[in-house]
Amino acid sequence: MLAVFDKSVAKSPDALAQNPQNESLPALEDKFLATYFSSVHPGSVVINLASAGFMAYSSDRQTPLLPRLFAVVDGIFCLFEGHIQNVAHLKQQYGLNKTANEVIIVIEAYRTLRDRGPYPADQVVRDIQGKFAFVLFDSASNNAFVASDADGSVPFFWGTGGDGRLVLSTDGEVVKHGCGKTFAPFPKGCFYTSSGGLRSYEHPVNELKAVPRVDSSGEVCGLTFKVDAESRKGNTGMPRVGSDANWSQNY
Repeated sequence: MLAVFDKSVAKSPDALAQNPQNESLPALEDKFLATYFSSVHPGSVVINLASAGFMAYSSDRQTPLLPRLFAVVDGIFCLFEGHIQNVAHLKQQYGLNKTANEVIIVIEAYRTLRDRGPYPADQVVRDIQGKFAFVLFDSASNNAFVASDADGSVPFFWGTGGDGRLVLSTDGEVVKHGCGKTFAPFPKGCFYTSSGGLRSYEHPVNELKAVPRVDSSGEVCGLTFKVDAESRKGNTGMPRVGSDANWSQNY
């Protein structure tokens, strides 16, 4: 799966975007990366999100144990790869019918969080047990929501395109092709939101710090993010809709 978001939707973390070795190519202009993705993944479907960017997916080389799913519900677009173990529990928690699959569960979890906010975002992601990576875009609020499981069971990568757009994909070569030296694995046990940026859902009160990645030849090649055990965030709660600080409008 692949998602490319304009800077107005998803701003790359400063450390990732400011990598001085960036040799990336335009990810969105002329749909460069969409064309490349389609060329290496036959049968690809590309979803145009207008000025927000685009999403793409394919069943090519799909692993049966970690299937790829796509769904759109009320303007919420979601790409999901993996398997959720506690599906029955989450269906009951979100009031879904028996036919709901993993991607529908993620959409409903996001929508519940956005509209009513009974739990903080880190708890919503932490409640999802299994092997997964997902990218969600809400066209109504122009917001993105991205996450990966705590073990990094599904290969998931991100980077900054030469045009400053945020690129996310389960195909590392696609991200490397479009983002050059900013290419990096998406941090395990973390989630990204348009308003809050990158955060750890395993350690929600701690800051994340950028750490240079070094390849086998000793060359610095992008950055990864790790929990800084010495630092602590301020208030991590999410104000509910209708409160003085309406979280759904600042997602």
